[in-house]
Order: sequence, then C-alpha cells, then structure tokens
Amino acid sequence: MTRATTVRAVLAAAVLLVSVLITLTMSPRLGLDLQGGTRMVLQAKDSDTARADRESTDRTLEVLRQRIDSLGVAEPTLTRSGEDQIIVELPDVQDPRKAAEVIGRTAQLSFHAIQGPDSGDEGRAEAGPTLPDEQGRALDLGPARLSGAGVKDATAAFDAQQGAGWTVSLDFHKQAGRDWTRLTGEAACHPVQDDRRRVAIVLDEQIISSPQVSPSVGCNVGLPSGSTQITGSFSADEARELALLIKGGALPLPVEIVEQRTVGPTLGAAAIDASARAALIGAAATALFITVVYRLFGALAAVALAAYGLISYAALVGLGVTLTLPGLAGFVLAIGMAVDANVLVFERAREEHAQHPGRSLRSSLTAGFRGAWSAVADSNVTTLIAAGLLFSLGSGPVKGFGVTLAIGVIASMFSALVIARALTEIAAGSRFVNDYRGVNGIAFPGRVRTWLTRRDPRLMRFPSRWLMVSTALVAVAVLGIAVRGVNLGVEFTGGRLVEYSTSRPVDVERARTALAGAGFGDAEVTTAGAGDISVRTGELDNDGEHALRAALAAEGGTTTKVRDELIGPSLGDELRRNALIALGIAVLVQLAYLAVRFRWTFAVASVGALVHDVIILVGAFAWLGRTVDGIFLAALLTVIGYSVNDSVVVFDRVRELWAKARRVPLATIADRAVLQTIPRTVNTGMGALFILVALAVLGGDSLADFALALLIGICVGTYSSVLTAVPAALVLERSSKAPPPARKRSPGRRSGTKAARRDPLDNGARV
Repeated sequence: MTRATTVRAVLAAAVLLVSVLITLTMSPRLGLDLQGGTRMVLQAKDSDTARADRESTDRTLEVLRQRIDSLGVAEPTLTRSGEDQIIVELPDVQDPRKAAEVIGRTAQLSFHAIQGPDSGDEGRAEAGPTLPDEQGRALDLGPARLSGAGVKDATAAFDAQQGAGWTVSLDFHKQAGRDWTRLTGEAACHPVQDDRRRVAIVLDEQIISSPQVSPSVGCNVGLPSGSTQITGSFSADEARELALLIKGGALPLPVEIVEQRTVGPTLGAAAIDASARAALIGAAATALFITVVYRLFGALAAVALAAYGLISYAALVGLGVTLTLPGLAGFVLAIGMAVDANVLVFERAREEHAQHPGRSLRSSLTAGFRGAWSAVADSNVTTLIAAGLLFSLGSGPVKGFGVTLAIGVIASMFSALVIARALTEIAAGSRFVNDYRGVNGIAFPGRVRTWLTRRDPRLMRFPSRWLMVSTALVAVAVLGIAVRGVNLGVEFTGGRLVEYSTSRPVDVERARTALAGAGFGDAEVTTAGAGDISVRTGELDNDGEHALRAALAAEGGTTTKVRDELIGPSLGDELRRNALIALGIAVLVQLAYLAVRFRWTFAVASVGALVHDVIILVGAFAWLGRTVDGIFLAALLTVIGYSVNDSVVVFDRVRELWAKARRVPLATIADRAVLQTIPRTVNTGMGALFILVALAVLGGDSLADFALALLIGICVGTYSSVLTAVPAALVLERSSKAPPPARKRSPGRRSGTKAARRDPLDNGARV
C-alpha cells in the first residue's frame, strides 16, 4: 500500500469516526412536517410613524424572518393572517419563551452623547432621556445622533487578545459612519474619566453599553466606521442575541404575542414510515445497480456511498440544519447522485485499460482518477458557487437549501476521491483481483459502451435538428403555462386557515385521507391542541368550507369551527424576489466561471440548457395541473444543479479531445465526446432514478409531486446536456473566432524534450 493510499485511509477513518460520534451523541432538528413545533400569533400594533395595515405588516413579517434565520431555526413558516396578524411556526424549538422574547422585541437602537450625571434639570439644552448606565448610575443623555437603521452589520466575536471577552462589532453605512465619527470626535474633546467622554448605546430605552472613547483618539477626530466594538461582560448567547437584534433592525410595527401553542406534525406516522421505507429500498437498489455494473469496485463504491450518507447526515446534525421530509428525500437522492464521481472515475479507468491492455490494474485506476479530476472539480465548483450564493443572498428555505447542497457536494467529493479511492487502490493491490480481472469491474468495457462503439451513431451531424426539437419542447411547455396556468400552492398565493374542534380525536393521517377524498388533496393538516384540527388550504369559499367540515365530521363526530382566517403567502414577495436574485446571480457567476474554464460558447450553451430544463419542468407541471409549492421549489433547485453538472462533464470531454486533435472538425470531436460520456450519463441517471421511482411509488402522497418533479427534471436534464447543450455550442462556434483549446502538457513530460516520464508502476518491459 503506497503512502498516499495510507494517508487517504487514515483521513477517511478519522472523518468517519467523528461522524459516528456526532450521530450517536447529537439529535437531529426535525421540521414541522416531522415533529411539529411552536405556533405563535403576533398582533401588529399602530405606531407613531406607521399604521398596522397589510403593507406594513408584510414588512414586519420579513424582518421577523431575518431574525428567525439569525436564531438558527431553519425552515420556519411565517404567514400574514388578515390585515394585521402574523402566524409564526417554529420547528423543534427547545425554548419557546426565549424565541418569543427575541422575536417580539422591537429593538429600537440609538446612539447618544452623554452630558454628565443626572442633574435633575429637565430644561437643559438638547435634552435627551435620563437612563441608568451598566452600573446603575443615572446619566443625562443628549438626543439620539443616529439610529439602528444606520448599522450595516453586527457580529459577535470572542476577543481573546484584549481580554474583553465576548463583544459585538458594528459596521455603519456611509452617512451613519460619518455621524458616528463626528459623535466620537466630540466626546474625545473631554478629559479621560469624564462621563462626557463616553458614548451611550441604547437599546429599547436601556443603556446596554457606554464605552469611553480611547485616549488615543484626538478631539474632533473620532472613530472610523468598522472599528467599533460594544463591550459589556456579555455571555456568548447574550452577544449573539444582541448582534442579531441590531442587524435585524427595528420592527416597522410593534407586535404583541396574543397566542402561543404547540402544534403537531403535518405528516402522520404512516406517511413518514412509508417514505423512509421507500428511501431505503431506493438506496439499496442504487447500491445493487452499481455493484452489478462495476462488480467489486462497484461494491466498494457502494460502501463509500454509505460513508457519504453518514458524513452528510452528521454534518447536517452538527450544523443544526432542520430536516424536513422533502429535505430527507433530497438527502437520499443525493446518495444516488453522489455515485456520479465514482462512475466518472470507473468509466475513465475502463477507457485507459482498453487503450493500454498491458497496463497494471492500479495504474489504470490511477489514470482514471487523474482523467476524471477536471470534470469532477469543475462540475462541483459550479454547484458550490450556486450553493454559496443561495445561502448568502437567499432567505428562509432557499438559504437552508444552499447549506444542504454545499454539504452534499463536499461530502460526495470526499467519499469518491478519498474513501472510494483508498478502498479501490487497496483492492487493486490484491493478487486475487489482478489474477481474476473479471471481478474488478474495469477490465471490460461495459455493455452500453460496447453497443455504442459498434453502432457509432453520428448524433451531431445535424445539430440544428436537435435544437429544433428542444425549441419545440420549450414551446409546448410555454403553451402549457399560458393556457393552463401555473397552479401555485398556498405558500405562494395565501389562502385560508380554518381550525376545528372535534368530539372524537382524529389523527393527522385519517384527517388528510378524509379531506383528500372530499377533493382537498393539497390541504395541510396539523393537530393544534387537544382535539383540535388545523387546516391550511388555498382559496376556499363558504361552500368549500362546509364540505371540508363535513369530511372531518365523518371521522371526528361533531365538528365545531373555532377559527377561520384569511392568510397571506408564507413565501412572500420579498423572499421570492431574493430567491430569484440569488438564482440569477448564481447563473451569471456560473456563466463567467465556465467561460473562463472552457469557452464562452460552452458556457452559454450550458446555461441555455439549464433554462431549457427549468421551462420544460414548469410547463410539465402546468399541463399536469400539479401544484407548484415549496416542495416543487426544492426539486427545481436540485434539477438546476444536476443540469449544469451534466453539461460540464460532457464539455470537459469535448475540450480534452479537441485539444488532442485540433485539426479535426468540432462536430466529429463532439460525436466522440458524447459517445464516450453516455455510459457515465446513463449509469449516473439510473442511480438517481431507482431512488426516485421508489419514492414516487412507495413514498405516498406526501412525496409524489417531489419525486415526479425530479423524475421529469433528471430525464430532461440528461437529454439537454447531450442534445441541447452540445448542438447549441456547435452552432455558436460557427461565429466564434477563438482558436481550439491548447493541449495540456502531460505531467510526465519535461519541457524541451519529447520523452515521456515512465509510469512508476510500469517496469518498462515490452514484448
């Protein structure tokens, strides 16, 4: 076993050990659909500057969403009820009272000059409030010089160098920064230890810190923005809470918590068990498939995929990511898609072995890892770019998706390039595996590759024809959107929240089945206290409400309506706008990255295929009349990542072959690249399809739309990466004047010589 293999094995063992410890010692944070949580109803109140109407309540809701995201509670549900109420549902909250206190505070932050100890003179010039400082001494303050609205950012950090403990650092906007410099400059004109050399930072009419301006600061010079720290013997939790309140800003309206209760999960135990069973069956089928295709090395890759699942789960639990049922389904799906890197390596190893039959098994495997590296790196970097931008620019479920996506990408690369490589290299050193090469999985080309080589279809002979087919598919999708319309779910449109009290207890599963039979299949059902059933649905007239109540009465006996409210969308305008901005910027950054790494024609073709996939998926749901909701949004984001990943793999092979044969027509190069990557595309797609079919057939109604969206998206994405992106690149290259890519210098070549460095595993003997 080589030194590099030993290092990989030790690193893999260490990461797996940490993952096992996290899994055994920490509990996952489950979402509202799996475990329920806390529901609070907030009543917005009129203020001196704003009236509690629909618009100002929506603004208040978005500020609350930012605060909840800062608390680390992912996947919350926030909806406006009526004109001036906000319903907040928090999953798996350990301390509801603490959450209610932080969410409901108004956080009116202001900065004041200190005029001295309390003089009792209320008629003093520039009078401000008189408040006690941290030690309880009453101080006369001047009027507010700037407010919390001027704070650009606030972060909590532990200052070990200065011994100040936990502090909160402030960064101001441009004009507020100048006001801060002026305020601290005026304070610096007073002697050291004089109260007037201090600045009071007031939060909700309480001085939280009154630091003295450093003696090193000159009169009328002041402190620049970005160098301000609030100190005050904070604990870690107090510092973080203060930072999030300041950063979140003041609520546009004061709010009062008028109701707080515990709600049950939106999914019943039967639905959760069915989904878990479907996920296990799908994952097992994927592992069996890759073992059949790649024999021993496939079985080792399946072991690496199990390790990937463990590492990803431990990372999700360790970071406190809230796990919902679609999120867990996406997590299982990622196991099927994580096989992609292993398939890339094994297919390249098969090619190397076929081209050099005398090469050792380990040498072929090493060449496979080396050849697949650029495709693995580029495809995963583009996905990480999207994940980072979704996390930094998005909010709510979009931010949570960015975290989950990034964890999945990093864990899949580690499992393929470290764990799977260590296992296969150890196996390749075995005499048995070398003597009986039929068991290893790379000593023979594979049925798909053999069939394609024998048939040799010229798919790229007429690229414009494929583009016409893709254009026709997009036109049909657009027609569906225009004619049938997009059936937006309650998360996007709002609807009606009705709560009933039944004489007999009714569990969620029976209630949902009864409502589905009455035509309310999209209704979200939760238990809300003893004997109460809460139903959230789309637009509902009075006749519909009577039908809904009758369906529940058939199961629960006498049914009384105890609440009936119109609610706004939980995915509001600002969240949707932020999601679209994040997605648009992610696409542009991916376009720039691909243009630098490949060519602008390849980049435009990849993004064009992505847009093609999105339009067709939305159009398919329009034609089918399926609901476009938050679950569909998660599936759509997954399809976008898959589409770019697939296109990058194909273009990586085009670039490689074109650089080796710069005089060969690009259409011929593209044909070869497509035929060489189709086995990888088919095997990767099959790994994901096994899981999706299991989720669609066995997972129940709760995951049917999620699985359907991904089935459509992956099939369309597989098609577009070959028959849309590549033809589009060929057409664009007709107007491009850029030369073919330069051939990369082999790592085994010395500059100035044509002699290649011999493979260290090759003894040089020839017959």
